[in-house]
Amino acid sequence: MKKLLYINVVVLLLALASCQKRFEELQSNPNIATSVPPDLILNRLINGVAGGMGGIEPWGAVARYNQFYCRNFEYYGDNQYNWNSGPFSVYQDILKNVTQMETEAQKSSGTDKTPYHAIAKFLKAYYYYNLTSLMGDVPMSEAAKALDGVLQPKYDTQKEVFLQIIKWLEEANTDFAYLKSSTNLTVKGDIFYNGDYDKWRKLANSYKLRVLISLSKKDADADLRIKQRFQEVLSSASSFPVFESMADNFKYVYITPTNNYSTNPVSFGFDAIRYNMAATYVRNSAETNDPRILLTCEPAWKLVNDNGWAPTDFRAYVAAGTGEAMDVMESKAHSYSICHINRYRYYRTYTGENFTIAGYPEMCFNIAEAINRGWVTGNAEDWYKKGIQASISFYGIVDGTNTGNYLAIGKTLGEWTSANFTFNFNTYYNQSKVVYETGTAGLNKILLQKYLAFFQNSGWEAYYNYRRTGVPAFSTGVGIGNNGNIPKRWAYPSNEQQRNATNWKAAVDRQFAGSDNMNAEMWLIK
Repeated sequence: MKKLLYINVVVLLLALASCQKRFEELQSNPNIATSVPPDLILNRLINGVAGGMGGIEPWGAVARYNQFYCRNFEYYGDNQYNWNSGPFSVYQDILKNVTQMETEAQKSSGTDKTPYHAIAKFLKAYYYYNLTSLMGDVPMSEAAKALDGVLQPKYDTQKEVFLQIIKWLEEANTDFAYLKSSTNLTVKGDIFYNGDYDKWRKLANSYKLRVLISLSKKDADADLRIKQRFQEVLSSASSFPVFESMADNFKYVYITPTNNYSTNPVSFGFDAIRYNMAATYVRNSAETNDPRILLTCEPAWKLVNDNGWAPTDFRAYVAAGTGEAMDVMESKAHSYSICHINRYRYYRTYTGENFTIAGYPEMCFNIAEAINRGWVTGNAEDWYKKGIQASISFYGIVDGTNTGNYLAIGKTLGEWTSANFTFNFNTYYNQSKVVYETGTAGLNKILLQKYLAFFQNSGWEAYYNYRRTGVPAFSTGVGIGNNGNIPKRWAYPSNEQQRNATNWKAAVDRQFAGSDNMNAEMWLIK
């Protein structure tokens, strides 16, 4: 009897083992991929570069913070700088995908010297540059390591983060050079440069100049070696190629119907009258008869009609300050006493204009600024003029006769009013408020022209440069909230106080004397 019982138990155990094996086989679905081609991850990452990060796309939230345009209808939002909780999660999700792309590329190729790894270095530099510039110290060396058991990453100091950003960009330049000269590896999913490693090198080095300029208040720091690094980039075009023209721009091209431009014929009926241009942009353009606003703005039609002016008359280009009370701004907008967004350029099509993320005009101004500051030798005025000319060329403006197209009051899309205007670059440039000077006056002109060139592109750069230099003066007042002050940073996400309390507190104590608020000054701007 005992023997029979023993045999039955053994049979039962074998049966259970067999069921467990079959259960595990059923759980391992052969139809589910265990890996993802790196080009699919890259395509998603690259498409995301033109959005997110607080709304950097054209006519997004960041363009309001840059004081290029305003909202005037409170139901759809306001112009306040409510920066009480920064966008950590957006960056964390993106950076996890960057790490995954590197992992998949190494699995498929057996090496970490692939184009996906080189692009990953640039993307990490790009995202961490913005993350730290928005908040200060951030988790980096221990970030995105939850699978390794790191659930509460330490905050690296802002200086450490910038040193790593520079290192990634330098390595990216070297890696792309190696990939072109010593391998036949190609990349798929590159919608920016279609696998042109020379253009990626130009981007890495030109972006490095952006990063170095952002560190201008730390130009004496021996570890950062800002002046030396800037000189190094400009010392050898073969070792450190940079942008040479607008053709090298790091830009996002909108394609309908998959990726429509932010403003288009459909959105016109919803938001066109609810958005108006901001005084910081319009005033600094109209004062010098800058032709760009004749294409980016509608004139204040009330002034045009009341005075019998042409829609290209610069006297009709006035705007509301971002800091104005919402009801005051709304009244001006609905009476057409101020400028609105140019309907022909920004609402006529679904593809709009290319969105430049990092471009040649900015690089020219950055070099001009470095020369003005005495970091490098060269002709600051030449680079300054190149920057202005390149920015103007983006709008198709030429010496001679040009045409502006506008939507008069009571007209619908397609019923355009056209008006010609004449432009001469030398006449524009030789104005006292434009022509280059040495010293601080020249530096301020470089910074102002850089701001105008940033219109609806380059993400947060207009704000970063204002915060760093105070140029141009931003509009303040009740309309921006925060007691009428432009904030200096985003506060850390509120959930960090619960999820990562010890490290959050250490970072706040170290930088801001224990007060995590948006008016505190980070290391970068001290």
